[in-house]
Amino acid sequence: MQTYTNPILEGFSPDPSVCAVGDDYYLVTSTFAYFPGVPIYHSKDLVNWKQIGNVLDRKEQLNLLGAAHSQGIFAPSIRYHEGTFYMITTNVTNGGNFLVKTDDPAGDWSDPYFIDHAPGIDPSLFFDDNGKCYYVGTRENPRGATYNGDWEVWLQELDLDTMTLVGVSTNLWKGALRDAVWPEGPHIYKKDGLYYLMIAEGGTGFNHAISIARSESIDGPYIGNKNNPILTHRHLGNQYPIHNVGHGDLVETPDGKWYLTCLASRQFNGFDNLGRETFLAEVQWEDGWPVINPGEGRLLSEQKHELPLVPVETKEEYKLVESDPAFVYLRNPEWANYDRNSRKGWLRLYPSPSTIQEIKSPSYVGLRQTSMDFTLTVTMEEALKDMEEAGLVVIQNDRYSIRLVVKGENGTKRAQFITLIDGEETVVGSQVVTEKACELTIKGVGQAVKASVKVNDDVFTIAEDVDVHYLSTKVAGGFVGCTMGIYATSERSDTGYADFETLTLTKD
Repeated sequence: MQTYTNPILEGFSPDPSVCAVGDDYYLVTSTFAYFPGVPIYHSKDLVNWKQIGNVLDRKEQLNLLGAAHSQGIFAPSIRYHEGTFYMITTNVTNGGNFLVKTDDPAGDWSDPYFIDHAPGIDPSLFFDDNGKCYYVGTRENPRGATYNGDWEVWLQELDLDTMTLVGVSTNLWKGALRDAVWPEGPHIYKKDGLYYLMIAEGGTGFNHAISIARSESIDGPYIGNKNNPILTHRHLGNQYPIHNVGHGDLVETPDGKWYLTCLASRQFNGFDNLGRETFLAEVQWEDGWPVINPGEGRLLSEQKHELPLVPVETKEEYKLVESDPAFVYLRNPEWANYDRNSRKGWLRLYPSPSTIQEIKSPSYVGLRQTSMDFTLTVTMEEALKDMEEAGLVVIQNDRYSIRLVVKGENGTKRAQFITLIDGEETVVGSQVVTEKACELTIKGVGQAVKASVKVNDDVFTIAEDVDVHYLSTKVAGGFVGCTMGIYATSERSDTGYADFETLTLTKD
């Protein structure tokens, strides 16, 4: 029997939802203020995943205008029924709850169907044996919240012909604990004639947990498992290396094995720069209830796996002239600033007046940070003017980032390493550069980074041993992990440009 290593999706991959179609598995995660929205992955073994596209890849599907880094698209859910894939989620900034559908998960998905009279977040779909489809979501206590996080899970039939809720809206459960906070991420499953409702509760931080209830009827009453929560790490203490465990989804293999995907955060010297990642656990059923990783009761960094492992290709070099599904942009990108035609094999990035410190759409192309030990490198040829900059950036949110850029000022170009901590910029190091072509590198080793620039055959260290623990949600707040890539901004109306060829991101 082979083994695998958790997490199965490293870096900024929160709120995983999974479905099986025969022996093919499909998984989606949330994306918040990043475009395109909701990456979709395919796997044959639930361990090795290849991104096959993004569900929300058109402006018509995804309005991120005004979305802060931890707003926009919240937890998605993916389901398959009679030849059609459905993805349902919440745009908390613009429009609320909606679903899209397709018969080809790697192809185009429909424009969104927004669901009227569907308050709250974290919707999921359940298809019953009688052909009915049900919407299950979470909303604030409709009788009025008596404490912060006083929410409930609710159910209503969804007419897929009209994309409207019909019938009665029913309260299902408020969670396992007395006065539970933030019952969310609900999913309904049917097994052996019983309906199971699995949720997250406790908030998506240290007290996160997964709990479950069951009922003989779709609309309840749901009786909680006496062993709840069925998975959490909050009792393991602050020093345990994996925190924030919750928001799970169950999946059954064709031969009757069960697994659970969920989110958790790895700690690096006490901080979680990579955000919430996707983990996998084994599930066994005992006395009509699921048991997560029997004999352990926690997520494992390495464990045995009963499905034959089918590796997938991994990448370290990304041609910026291509439209790789791994690329992310902030909010709805201004495509006129991304020129893939003027210079063959290169991306010409025109500086935008918008900066990464604003809730706007800067000129930025990024990748998810997946390791604390990394080397991020790009070759750049610039034609920048005064009051312009271009280069590399690592972004946590609009108030916390680091960047290595070439800046024009008073007719001189300088490579500068700049930190942004709680909105305050500091130039840590600087070096005059006289050539238009250079290679920029940010190298991370744990919670420290080194920045260098190579001009011709000369390598200049701009900064080293720079502490970056503040690129963590424990300091910066919010729900997202870091992304890293290329960036350009200008204070001018008559802008220059910067050409980029290949973005290389290696795990060291």
